[in-house]
Amino acid sequence: MHSSSDRYRSPAKALHWVSALIVMAVVIPVGVWIRYFEPADQALKMRLYNIHESFGVVVFVLVLLRLVYRWLYSPPAWPVETPAWVRLLAGFSHASLYALLILMPITGFLATNAWGFPLKVFEVLPLPSPIGKDEAIAKALSFTHWCGAVSMGTLLAAHAAGGFYHRFVARDALSRRMF
Repeated sequence: MHSSSDRYRSPAKALHWVSALIVMAVVIPVGVWIRYFEPADQALKMRLYNIHESFGVVVFVLVLLRLVYRWLYSPPAWPVETPAWVRLLAGFSHASLYALLILMPITGFLATNAWGFPLKVFEVLPLPSPIGKDEAIAKALSFTHWCGAVSMGTLLAAHAAGGFYHRFVARDALSRRMF
């Protein structure tokens, strides 16, 4: 199916903004908190990990839904005046963000398992542990997850800066596609 509008459809916008809100308001801040300001209180630390991991699972599901929706309903056509380099850069950053939004929950989940902590989503839904406790694998997965986090932070900052630029500086048709 193809979209004839110059704007994203409402479900695509909703999936984008809900996943963005969860990532920016919960996943990243809690991830930074537990990584760089690790609480001394073990119960609080475990609760924060569960919040971070549980919302990571939610984001993973939302991103899969976004990709299915995007496959069923193509995004709006680029405004004619959009330069090729902007299209190329946007395509790269979107593809990279989608890849990271899928890989980050997977690497985080596997790292958690390898550290010996099975995940119970929001302390209710237990997920099966595909790998057993293995410190070497846990360290490699945790490092991979951290590298992904740094990459995602960089890409999200660039994505937000691009949105800000198109909305408030260029005031072009690109910014109206998501609003």
